[in-house]
Amino acid sequence: MAHLRLKLNAAAVEDWLATLSTNLPDTIFNVSATIPTNEGLLGIVEVRTPDGERLVNNIEKISEVESCELLYMDDQRVLFQFTSRMTESYDVLISSGTVPQYPVSLHDGWYSAQLTASQEQLSEYLDELSRVGIPYEIVSLTHSYNPNEVLTERQWQAITEAVERGYYEAVRRCTLAELAETFDINESSMSKLLRRAENRIVTGFVAEASL
Repeated sequence: MAHLRLKLNAAAVEDWLATLSTNLPDTIFNVSATIPTNEGLLGIVEVRTPDGERLVNNIEKISEVESCELLYMDDQRVLFQFTSRMTESYDVLISSGTVPQYPVSLHDGWYSAQLTASQEQLSEYLDELSRVGIPYEIVSLTHSYNPNEVLTERQWQAITEAVERGYYEAVRRCTLAELAETFDINESSMSKLLRRAENRIVTGFVAEASL
């Protein structure tokens, strides 16, 4: 899997929340959740502001917003839930099949988010951002590899047993025969089992890392 941290300027397209944030450039919006609905988009947002009631009243006047419900408010922050027409920036996200890790920060029109998906999905997402004209900046891109996704249960058991008993150490603390005895198979079968697991791990790692 690939892990992408990026910033994108949603105010460059039709995104009422991003546009609203540009009118409050010193305010940080934390989007706690966004869910697509049959009618459009449902979201929950927290904003640090001493005038939450006024903010909610202004949001209710935005044409794209169908409803805005105040969930919590004190003298420093406000939490509200909204329903609105689908925004262009979120439509690009769901069309690529990626899901951000919440909360997503929004400041002066720019969302800061972290996405975890396959390299192919993330590449498709970035291509679509470029196509619709949403400026973005990649903060970081890393890959993780989970052998559980490519190994059979028996291969995983064999590899973990070999590692735990020191079979792969420079000076082996465990022989192939001892491993074979543990799995009640002969040495030849044990060697094949390890080689198949090793091949899957190495091949999968190189394929993922080279994307």
